[in-house]
Amino acid sequence: MNEEIEAVNRMRAITISREYGSGGGEIASRLATRLGWNLIDHALVERAARELGTSQQEAEAHDEYTQGRGSRILNSLLYLSPAPMVTASPEAFLSDEKYRETVNKLVRAAAAQGHVVIVGRASQVILAGLRDVLHVRILAPFDKRVAYVMQREGLDQHAAESRIQLKDQSRARHLEMVYHQKSEDAHLYDLVLNTSLLDLESAVEIICFTLQQKATGLARTTGELGPARGGSPYPDHPEDFRFPAH
Repeated sequence: MNEEIEAVNRMRAITISREYGSGGGEIASRLATRLGWNLIDHALVERAARELGTSQQEAEAHDEYTQGRGSRILNSLLYLSPAPMVTASPEAFLSDEKYRETVNKLVRAAAAQGHVVIVGRASQVILAGLRDVLHVRILAPFDKRVAYVMQREGLDQHAAESRIQLKDQSRARHLEMVYHQKSEDAHLYDLVLNTSLLDLESAVEIICFTLQQKATGLARTTGELGPARGGSPYPDHPEDFRFPAH
């Protein structure tokens, strides 16, 4: 038991990518509590705003966005008084590249500190090369997610459906446009969980087990890992299944 705990403690982070309404945020929170790790979610946006010396609203306009530059500039103007709105130039606002660089730096710094559960913010891409980070994707069928959002956020069905579609499209396009990756690419993750039949606590249990397994693998070289480990040759030459002739 102590060896298992020591192995898990050698892991730096868990990244949680999620479809909106799949319970991914709640799973991340419970996971952090179970492990005694820090949860890095919206606080990262607040930290980025402080680092950049800008408002939280301005940082949020760049966080997992999909809008065009012109729309973001107009949204930024909403936070200015009428006088500056006339003379403010696009260069006066926070650039996409600057915000992305800051978020990337903060995600890496959180992982370097260790024992963190990071929600979203392309962390599965930013930390992709680290063996001591577990990457998890949480998803669920659309109707299940609608029911979850209606219950959790007190929305009617139409409002819940619209919110889910907007959030999903926003996150997916952000990852594709900025990091040139698709969020549904299973190869970005160590584990993909469908919560349609899993309660949230069971999902936490499975993630903890997978974390332990990946932690144990840190003692081996990458060449010693994979489906070939522990396998044996087929007793006969394998052939494709063939339907019997009629």
